[in-house]
Amino acid sequence: MKRSFLPLCAFFLSLVVFSCQQHTQIEEPAPPRPEHIDPNPDPAYRTPEESMKTMHLPPGYHLELVASEPQIQEPVAIVWDGNGRLYVAEFRSYMQDINGTGERLPICRITRLEDTDGDGKMDKSTIFIDSLVLPRMMLALDDRLVVNETYTYNLYSYRDTNGDGKADEKTLVYHNDTADNANLEHQKSGLIWDIDNWIYVTSNPVRYRYNNGKLDVDTLSTGPGGQWGLTEDNYGRLYFSSAGGETPALNFEQNPAYGRIDFENERADDFDSVYPIIATPDVQGGQGRLRPDSTLNHFTASCGQTVFRGDRLPATMVGDLFICEPVGRLIRRAKAIDSAGETILKNAYDKREFLASSDMNFRPINTATGPDGCLYIVDMYHGIIQESAWTKPDSYINPQIRRKDLDKHINRGRIYRLVHDGYTPGPAPRLLDASGPELVAALSHPNGWWRDNAQKLLIIQNDQSQVPALKELALGERSFWEKLKFWNHPPEAVARVHALWTLEGLKAIDPETLIAAFKDEDPQVRKAAIRISEPFLKKGDAQILTALESFKADSSADTRIQLALSLRYSKDARARTLLNDLLAANRGNPMIVRAATKSLHEGDDSMKELRDLTAKMDEDDQRLVFLGASNFIQLCATCHGPDGKGVSSKLAPPLAGAPLVKGDKEPLIRILLHGLKGPVDNIKYPDVMPAQNEHNDEYIASVLSFIRVSLGNQGGHDGLVFPEDVKNIRQENASRKEAWTLEELNSIQKAHSGKK
Repeated sequence: MKRSFLPLCAFFLSLVVFSCQQHTQIEEPAPPRPEHIDPNPDPAYRTPEESMKTMHLPPGYHLELVASEPQIQEPVAIVWDGNGRLYVAEFRSYMQDINGTGERLPICRITRLEDTDGDGKMDKSTIFIDSLVLPRMMLALDDRLVVNETYTYNLYSYRDTNGDGKADEKTLVYHNDTADNANLEHQKSGLIWDIDNWIYVTSNPVRYRYNNGKLDVDTLSTGPGGQWGLTEDNYGRLYFSSAGGETPALNFEQNPAYGRIDFENERADDFDSVYPIIATPDVQGGQGRLRPDSTLNHFTASCGQTVFRGDRLPATMVGDLFICEPVGRLIRRAKAIDSAGETILKNAYDKREFLASSDMNFRPINTATGPDGCLYIVDMYHGIIQESAWTKPDSYINPQIRRKDLDKHINRGRIYRLVHDGYTPGPAPRLLDASGPELVAALSHPNGWWRDNAQKLLIIQNDQSQVPALKELALGERSFWEKLKFWNHPPEAVARVHALWTLEGLKAIDPETLIAAFKDEDPQVRKAAIRISEPFLKKGDAQILTALESFKADSSADTRIQLALSLRYSKDARARTLLNDLLAANRGNPMIVRAATKSLHEGDDSMKELRDLTAKMDEDDQRLVFLGASNFIQLCATCHGPDGKGVSSKLAPPLAGAPLVKGDKEPLIRILLHGLKGPVDNIKYPDVMPAQNEHNDEYIASVLSFIRVSLGNQGGHDGLVFPEDVKNIRQENASRKEAWTLEELNSIQKAHSGKK
């Protein structure tokens, strides 16, 4: 029998208290900033207590130490299970020297931490999983932890069956033995169970779905972008970021299942500029990335973002996006502003950061909303925060690291909890021991962490007995609340949305419930109901389509946008009429125009041009180009742009229409295998292009084939690069260690031409 984790009456009393606390708005002063920037900061190691004194926060906010070395070392990610036990992924092999020696050794681990006395500091530690290779993704299910290691796609669940705090059961839940040999900075992260019951990752064009102990995979039309870090807001909006592309937030306007969309003005004003309180000598890209006072001028390592969704910090923080910048030793706080359905991000402060430190070893790399309602910060506390592909002897950053002895600062790490005057962190959860009714009640908790985990556990347990209560909750019916003899008004909209998606995850949603939800007063509920109706649209449910017709004049732009997205799944002629009506009435709304236009073209047509370009190729050649399209998005687009035209910060030369790309394929093969340094077309770019020779011949050939055939180059069959071509060049230059220059490549081509 399950043990009650919180009496229902007391639970709802806490909701009243939390709700009042949440809606008390306060004016927050900006964080302080020193009058002078030290041009030569001290790189010395500091204890956690000393390091916290270097951190500038807005008045009222403070950090508390949760865990530190030697309990943990090189922490990179954290998750909690339903009972509040904290799992920490540790990169114990990461950059242990400037060359990254031994990085692939299986010496990393996941540690489980527990706070047994409730003081907020972890006092019990066990090695939950040992001998791992850079564990990069974790997802807590119930008492199982799903883990992915770097360089692999396989996903395993781990479980402690005998209560000693160490995993003794390992189960393969997703099988894909293909090696991922991309640089570890370019591989996926995330594994976020979103409100829509899909599990998302960055970079790779896939998402997963829990199904009876396994994870089923769904292929997306395009990769979602992003690198290290993925977060969601209260209603499931995902935020990606790209350190390689120096883009702090991207692909957040719509769900990746509908394709990717970014707008030029979605990051307001000078959002990409950062404001450290310390000189930044160790920056990839050199002087062009620094202000006259030697501080970092632009995001260059954005990662580890979190939308704060807790209830034990000021209400002004709820819904704000926090983005780590470990090179600048700071954390950005961003306000997400809705503008007719388009989300605009704005720095919460004028030329200030929410948190900035003068400790050179402070490396905030991840953040998370905790079960206690506070914000947690993962500080890798590591001297080098740049992977070895970019710390070669001829790089700008190499002598800077050596000058400051940053390569000596290893085997440390801290986890902090952000607290605020007047707010007490919440109690530890016991959701793994909760009954079905208690989990349903937790869908109304003011802390998003509780809601997420209650929804996930109800679906994993497949508790069909809770369907009636979930329907009542979803529709805000009084009978559900009157049974408690305490609560006297309907639940918040976010609880109704969770209830709808929980019904969807239990395969218990029906047209009647959706049609009732279509009439909800809150647009977020209506929006969720429209999206959940998509399977019914696919089946041709006339009743659902008829009910959706009223939304073309909905007062909410968000709801009309979702209608335009979802109608692509209907083949009924009325859906096309409705989409045309939406277009005619919303010409001034780019989100609706984009969504309706794509839906009229029967879904995501992002690959149509590539299909046309490869239409006359045989099946194997076409497959090679499409494989290259996927690899390009994951590997190259962050610097060269998804369309090959470069990115705004000019990290790398454009590929679209470039003579070098359209010419002989051999120089391109050499460049991808060993890298390129020096000016291109008389333009000096921030850094060298790193070698990609860890990838196999087919991978290199596919990327180059895609680049040469598409992106405006349109090389046709003559643009193809084959694995045998790569193999020959690889063998010819097997002893080479240095990146090429264009002068060297031109000399080789002239020599070859002379021989011919």
